[in-house]
Amino acid sequence: MKKYEAIIYDIDGTLLNTLNMNMYPLMKIIKEETGEDWTFEQVLKFAAYPGMKVMEELGVKDQEKTYARWVQYVNEYEDKATLYKGFEEVLETFKNHKIKQAIVSSKLRDQYEIDIVSKGIDQYMSAVILEDDTTHHKPHPEPLLKCIEKLNLNSDEVIYIGDAYSDYQAALNANIDFGLAKWGSVACQDIPSQYTFENPIDLLKLL
Repeated sequence: MKKYEAIIYDIDGTLLNTLNMNMYPLMKIIKEETGEDWTFEQVLKFAAYPGMKVMEELGVKDQEKTYARWVQYVNEYEDKATLYKGFEEVLETFKNHKIKQAIVSSKLRDQYEIDIVSKGIDQYMSAVILEDDTTHHKPHPEPLLKCIEKLNLNSDEVIYIGDAYSDYQAALNANIDFGLAKWGSVACQDIPSQYTFENPIDLLKLL
């Protein structure tokens, strides 16, 4: 396995298990907006979409307002975002080996504060690119390119770890290697990747 100067992570489905806290409130929103009862399996296809894209796909009336209500339900949900098992060791080990770590995610900054900063994960990151940092979003390469610029590295010195097809496309478009976070991936289609990791701890093979 190739040795990289930096590991860049997606958040939802990669660093954090946010599936239940996002999907159950979404089912509630769909019921309120359309009167339809969707199953958990049916809403799973939206797991990798940015929030506003979900609103567009659903064709809800007042998208901004409905999205804000969804965020409110997510924050009230009893299951909070949790770091996937083994990640404490992964973050600490890469740090000790002087491998830079970074985040590229479509998450909004407020949500980042709640999900990442409050857990102390932010301290491991040399660069963080969120939705409000770029004009274009994944699968566009801009967020990843901005991240490597901040890290002061070249595209062949980093790997992006993500769980969704849009993560793979973003990496491909930025000419960056991609590692599939199999543990968080709910995608139905096969996602191409340079490496597939079954569990977070497997990322240490990159050392």
